[in-house]
Amino acid sequence: MTRDEVKQAVIDIINDILPEGDCSGVDPEQRLRDQLDLDSMDFLDIVMELRKAYKVEVPEADYPQLATLNSCVDYLFPKMENI
Repeated sequence: MTRDEVKQAVIDIINDILPEGDCSGVDPEQRLRDQLDLDSMDFLDIVMELRKAYKVEVPEADYPQLATLNSCVDYLFPKMENI
């Protein structure tokens, strides 16, 4: 996967979890939780969907690295580039 495909995968997962949410206007440098009003269960759903759809394990200690859209891509790209 390219970086853009990883970004789109994250956006698609968020849109599936929060159907009322629209990620098209998300600032990639701002915290997703603040912009999309995500609670901790929504965030865990995102992590679980990454595991289910892409076989990507995200240890709890790494959750802060998924704070923004750009940080998600930076963290996930090395794990997903061979998918």
